[in-house]
Amino acid sequence: MPANVSLAYLSPPPLAPFDHRIVTPKPHQIASYYTINREEVLGGGRFGQVHKCMENSSGLMLAAKIIKARSQKEKEVVRNEIQVMNQLNHANLIQLYAAFESRHDFILVMEYVEGGELFDRIIDENYNLTELDTVLFIRQICEGLQYMHKMYILHLDLKPENILCVNRATNKIKIIDFGLARRYKPREKLKVNFGTPEFLAPEVINYEFVSFPTDMWSLGAQRPVSVSWRR
Repeated sequence: MPANVSLAYLSPPPLAPFDHRIVTPKPHQIASYYTINREEVLGGGRFGQVHKCMENSSGLMLAAKIIKARSQKEKEVVRNEIQVMNQLNHANLIQLYAAFESRHDFILVMEYVEGGELFDRIIDENYNLTELDTVLFIRQICEGLQYMHKMYILHLDLKPENILCVNRATNKIKIIDFGLARRYKPREKLKVNFGTPEFLAPEVINYEFVSFPTDMWSLGAQRPVSVSWRR
């Protein structure tokens, strides 16, 4: 590591602005507790959209992930995501603050970070991505994954779009989107048939048993992306 690199450059990302908590979905209307800015979309995908929101009682800025869930199967998927996030307390993993359930959707209220997707930052022509930046991004992802694996949880959808920068001024990141995550039980063989094609491990493509190396394959598939864009 270069001798002139500051400790701040190497320090871990900031913790969430609230203590880790165990969240149970509330059947109440979210408007009683939070104001969602429907015009400010932070992200989106197969699940729906993420909006910036504010806790009415404290003024705390957060992110609200609105997930359409009409069928019982869709509802169970979201409940699994909540259960997974309840077990994850690490600086490199986005934290869950609250959850609300209605007839046709869930809203997950989470830690807000303002730096945008790592992928967008990498492809920005105005951003000078250094080799050291790449190393530090990968290291933080490894640390987040290491914690997840210690908790026997597989992410199973690791890709640049699921990694957020804390802000635009630093290289601190947080892993997001645990909608496809699964608890790993070594004695119970697990197979999955989902994920993002560019980052799928061979065992997922071949519908074979998955485990911790499945996430590591997806991580390894990201490094060529960052290096190629840097060039």
